[in-house]
Amino acid sequence: MKLSLGLVFFWLLSSEGNAEHLEDQGKLKALRSFQFSCEQAMLPETPSSSVHALRPADIKTVTAIGSLQRTPGSGIHHEDLLQSTGKSLLEISVETLAALISSFNPLVLHQSPLSGTKGATSDSQAVDLLRQAEEIVKLMKENQMMDFQNDWKLITVFFSAENPCSSCASTQLKSCILDNLEKLKAALDFLYKKVPKAFVNLVDYTELVTSSLACQDYNNTSNPGRNQCNCVGEHSTLDDNILRWSYQDAWEKLLESERYDQKDDFTVVLQPSFQERNLLLRPGRDSFITTSKTQAEALEEDYIFMAVGLWNNMMEPVGQKQPYDFTKMLQVQCPSQENPYLFTYRNSNYSSSLETSNTKEISQERIYGTDIPCFDRDPSDTVPVSVHNLKPADIRVIAALGDSLTAGNGAASKPHDVADVLTQYRGVSWSVGGNENISTVTTLANILREFNPSLIGYSIGTGKETTANAALNQAVAGNRAEHVPAQVRRLVDRMKNDTRINMQTDWKVITLFIGGNDLCDFCKNPVYYSPENYTFNLQKALDMLHSEVPRAFVNLVTILSITSLRELHKSANNSCPKLLMRVLCPCVVNPDDNSDELKKLVYYNKRYQERTRQLVESGRYDTRDDFTVVMQPFLTNVNMPKTQEGLPDSSYFAPDCFHFSQKSHSQAARALWNNMLEPLGKKTDDQKIEDEILLKCPNAAEPFLRTYKNSNYTYPNQTPNYGSQLLCEDRSPSSPPATSVHSLKPADVKIIAALGDSLTAGTGIASDNLLDLDTEYRGLSWSIGGDASLENVTTLPNIFREFDVTIMGYSTGTGSENDSNAFLNQAVPGAQAEHLPAQARNLVRLMKTDPRIDFSADWKLITVHIGGNDLCNCCKDPDHYSSVNFIRRIQETLDILHEQVPKALVSLVDVMDLVPLRQLFVDTQVQCPTYMADYLCSCVLTGEENSPNLTMVRELTRDYQLGIRRLVESGRYDTHENFSVIIQPFLQNPKIPLGQDGHPDISYFSPDCFHPSQKGHSQLAKALWNAVLQPVDQKADSFDFMADVVLACPTQSNPFLATYKNSNYTHLPVEPTNDPVENWGSDLSCSERAPSSPVPTSVHELQPADIKVIGALGDSLTTAVGAKATDLQTDWRGLSWSIGGDGTLETQTTLPNILKKFNPNLFGFSTGSSKETAGFNVAEKGATARNMSAQARELVELMRSSSKINFKEDWKLITVLVGGNDLCQYCLDKETYSVQKYVKHLQDALDIFYKELPRVFINVVEILEISGLRQISASSSGCALTTKNVCPCFLNPEENSSELEEIKRVNRDFQAEALQLINSGRYEKREDFAVVMQPFFRNTLLPLDNNGKPDLSFFAADCFHFSLRGYAEMAMALWNNMLEPVGEKQTYNNFTHDRSKLKCPNPEKPFLSTLRNSGFRSSDLVLEKTEPSVPYWAVIVAALAGVLVGSLLICFVSGRRAKRRQHDTDREKNIKMTTL
Repeated sequence: MKLSLGLVFFWLLSSEGNAEHLEDQGKLKALRSFQFSCEQAMLPETPSSSVHALRPADIKTVTAIGSLQRTPGSGIHHEDLLQSTGKSLLEISVETLAALISSFNPLVLHQSPLSGTKGATSDSQAVDLLRQAEEIVKLMKENQMMDFQNDWKLITVFFSAENPCSSCASTQLKSCILDNLEKLKAALDFLYKKVPKAFVNLVDYTELVTSSLACQDYNNTSNPGRNQCNCVGEHSTLDDNILRWSYQDAWEKLLESERYDQKDDFTVVLQPSFQERNLLLRPGRDSFITTSKTQAEALEEDYIFMAVGLWNNMMEPVGQKQPYDFTKMLQVQCPSQENPYLFTYRNSNYSSSLETSNTKEISQERIYGTDIPCFDRDPSDTVPVSVHNLKPADIRVIAALGDSLTAGNGAASKPHDVADVLTQYRGVSWSVGGNENISTVTTLANILREFNPSLIGYSIGTGKETTANAALNQAVAGNRAEHVPAQVRRLVDRMKNDTRINMQTDWKVITLFIGGNDLCDFCKNPVYYSPENYTFNLQKALDMLHSEVPRAFVNLVTILSITSLRELHKSANNSCPKLLMRVLCPCVVNPDDNSDELKKLVYYNKRYQERTRQLVESGRYDTRDDFTVVMQPFLTNVNMPKTQEGLPDSSYFAPDCFHFSQKSHSQAARALWNNMLEPLGKKTDDQKIEDEILLKCPNAAEPFLRTYKNSNYTYPNQTPNYGSQLLCEDRSPSSPPATSVHSLKPADVKIIAALGDSLTAGTGIASDNLLDLDTEYRGLSWSIGGDASLENVTTLPNIFREFDVTIMGYSTGTGSENDSNAFLNQAVPGAQAEHLPAQARNLVRLMKTDPRIDFSADWKLITVHIGGNDLCNCCKDPDHYSSVNFIRRIQETLDILHEQVPKALVSLVDVMDLVPLRQLFVDTQVQCPTYMADYLCSCVLTGEENSPNLTMVRELTRDYQLGIRRLVESGRYDTHENFSVIIQPFLQNPKIPLGQDGHPDISYFSPDCFHPSQKGHSQLAKALWNAVLQPVDQKADSFDFMADVVLACPTQSNPFLATYKNSNYTHLPVEPTNDPVENWGSDLSCSERAPSSPVPTSVHELQPADIKVIGALGDSLTTAVGAKATDLQTDWRGLSWSIGGDGTLETQTTLPNILKKFNPNLFGFSTGSSKETAGFNVAEKGATARNMSAQARELVELMRSSSKINFKEDWKLITVLVGGNDLCQYCLDKETYSVQKYVKHLQDALDIFYKELPRVFINVVEILEISGLRQISASSSGCALTTKNVCPCFLNPEENSSELEEIKRVNRDFQAEALQLINSGRYEKREDFAVVMQPFFRNTLLPLDNNGKPDLSFFAADCFHFSLRGYAEMAMALWNNMLEPVGEKQTYNNFTHDRSKLKCPNPEKPFLSTLRNSGFRSSDLVLEKTEPSVPYWAVIVAALAGVLVGSLLICFVSGRRAKRRQHDTDREKNIKMTTL
């Protein structure tokens, strides 16, 4: 056994403690992924004398013990992969901890683990922990390089609770715990006695040992239904979790007893356990991205992640240590100045729960009997043949199916005996237990035995479902809905094989209660645990019972409202094992209050209940007279039982605070019995468990168990009819045929078409679940669907077909706009106004090329509706979704139709006011997926009622509506007799439908509560038809979903489709055109421009008016070459976008001119064109990244030597943009202009500022996407000649060449690597310094003119630099980026002239945005290292994976749609721009 000098690790770490050189040395490569910024400490002159003041620098030796036992019969194991080519967990942990400590003490030693612990061994070969402790002590004593008595030692002891699949499985679990505890205690006792000066980490890695490759595919975590071990039949996940928790709890209590804290130089600290499921989520893990790593290499990285997590927890006080979170890149924690030592129980001021628990808990009553007040307990005179005439005494057999709540786990356990929750007390189970009798044990079986003492099937005593005691209680602990069919199979077999049971003639009561485990795990795979899958599995089980079990009354107990469990977890007034609760039911307990995850849980819970009701009420199980399924809803709205003080009452729960105690089992039995006697429609659905529940008796008039039939209950109609009647007598066409659009009768219309978004595409119309929201039911669409006929489907085409059956163009069935059955329905889900012109062009093409359509002669009705998606996204980019842009896109669409489509009436349905839809998402009594609000329509459905975003939506809705009216009423589309556009305004004021209970009626909506259902579309179609007939000045401007709408008919006086002309309506006067633009200034509407008081000391509280000094680095873009388009030689620094100060904001938009509105005394900006008046603009033409360090030093010296500024106190703003010249010359010298060199030069410049400049905010502007220069170059011969010389590496390669692809990739890598540098945390240790990436150039858009060609007014004569207009756009984009929070910054440039584009500081947070004040820590945005071949978008996705882990369900719904339309969407962009 060899001890290696810690100096080895000192070589691997730089003097600053940076771990990047580890890769060069080929050791611990994964450490380079961690942010390690601890300052190197000086070796202490005298080491600490107390373990409770032990600093990392005091530690001289690092070692570990622990045996890695292979699971018998498990096959491949973690350690087997590493035994020849890699290292074990123990070895890597020791090396990693020593490497980290070496930055504090370069002379640290590391003692390699014993040979018997390096690989996996069998039980017989495993090195006993006590013997390992003895060996390691012997080796340390013999080592000449350490002073055993005086050197501090860090010893990590890895231990494992007994694997449930091992030989211990056949013994009592409590005995397992005690046996392992004694073995581990012996090893620690030895260390305590023999080793002076030691800090001992105790780490449980049970899950790592038992759940690794032995039980699952290394790269497959997507199948939650897969068994973890072959021996899963012996032990469930519940068994495993409680066993491990009990083991941990025993150790915590032992350590809290201060057994190992009697000496001042020794302590043992229990650290959080290692859990492999967390590792599966870590960045870079093979299960997420495919790499070339071997499994051994991946495991080494796993172990380093775990070791770093262990180190970080050593830096956290006891009681505040967190489970290892590997979902984002870890940052190595450093000892704080306040607490520079490793934390122990004593220095953490940790109070033992054994000492401080003052919980007042009501001791459980031990008698749970009941009196039955019923006098009539007789059976029917003759055995009934109908389930609807079944009396309690007629029941001969009782059975139950379900999970641990029916199995009785922990039901009779003593308080605090968590391990005993593993005992299944089936004899006291609420629905089927038969212990003793009703006087002492209240269960449904014992109640029924009072009516029929010969009842059989009930369970007694304890045991699993396979025991004789279980009888017909076939519930299995840990089971989910998917497992119930297998339970039914066993139950039916048991009944058939029981000679006491006459399968054909005996009446049976079977109670099914399942779903808690589904909800507890749903967040791990929302699709797998969807309400649809849940009820599908219930249906399979009930179908089996229905087909195989005669004479059965099935109680289907509704899943309880499980969120109330959170109250028990959050309450401090109980001794609940909170960690165990988080393990047993993570998806319920772990989400934050008001989080989308919690909203999703509530939605799923309600949908489980609702889908269950729908299944039962479908009538599927009422096809025979001797079988029925009755839903018993007493738990539907159950609340947490409370004490008299109003606190959660844990006495109703087993010791794990998850399962029911016998107290709850008794109450559940009473409530179930009462539910069985209550008629349908009047059943209790909100049983208060803490109330006294008196048993009801059968009604003398109706002495039966209540069913739908004997309750006179009618199930709701499952197949409603949405047809309509049309009572119009005159359905004839014009004679002679109409020649004017103003004399067009309904029967004259030959072609019907539509443009729009998901409303017109028919998204989710007939969907009954969220997974179906990807389906476009075009045949049912209000304005264009043609399924069936008006008799059963109300749509606009079906109404028109009543006038002319030959009308065509309508869509049928389902599918996309490209499918043939879509026909002239060219609406696209997700479409915005910018996509409408492309839809119009497609429609014109289809009509012109279809041989069935006489394009010139046929009259056409085209319905257009758009705007919902624009409003839903407007708050994210107000400029892009401005009313000016919206109306311009509507105008372009109508212009296309006006110019190209003869004989057409365009019905333009006004923009819908979406704000009323908020009612569906704020009413907690409505079963709507509130967690999807952000996905569906974030600007409308999220936020407070009076939020700025909602105010913006309301104002923009009015502006959209007013703009449309002005456009149409201008007369622009009434220039000839065969074309007109009419506004249908009925959606301006929609009214949300309300049910009789006063809550929104969601039957009018699809499952997402956003798109209308067929019921809603029918109402929309009626309103649209009536609007088409109503004269212009009499059209309805409101829409009531619930109104009883009668289809109108043309009248003798008004037989035509209404137009402005035949309505005798006078148009508004045409507005004059805008005057030509005279300058490129801007208007600033910010009312609050005062500086902070006092002057801020933190850069995260810096307001625009606080900035006193401005500076800039860069190349010719920052010297403003080309600002005056004909002069390409002069540096027009005074006009520079980021540093120029010529003129005022009203005449020229630059960053200084904006800032001067906040602080007129701003200093440092450039004026004129000479170097003498450049101020703090040190940019130079032709500069590349390697010039940035020199420019940075020059700027620092200029500022330091200036008498005009206070160098230490004044806040400074510096803007850096560089890299264009590097990219343009990359192909000429790939080494000099490489990505690595670019980032290194940028880092060097920022390092200078970080070291030398106080009080500074630095903008790093992301390098623009340059490839669009090729488009500009191709637009004119003059451009082609000049730009090829300016930027040869982008302009010379052929299209689709490897050279062009390479330079595009390098462009993206420049962006990605610079972003990684900025967000690495390197510049976040100073309170007065921040570097922020401003990404408005990331996805550069090339401005286009009216002819679709590059708009050269934004560019200088060389077609490479910007003109004065282009520089003004850059300044506006930079300013807006500075105010936008990190993570919400606009990542493209918006080249559209608008003097009001400048944003104002947020009144609630009026600061320049930094990572911190945007709600991020540096570690949240650290980007992984990526190979150059990885596209930039992949880097961003990887960086933000932890935040966006959005919902799997949303991804499922939107993913296929997004992929299918990506190409078309890109093509349809019509913002008069194209991607550079």
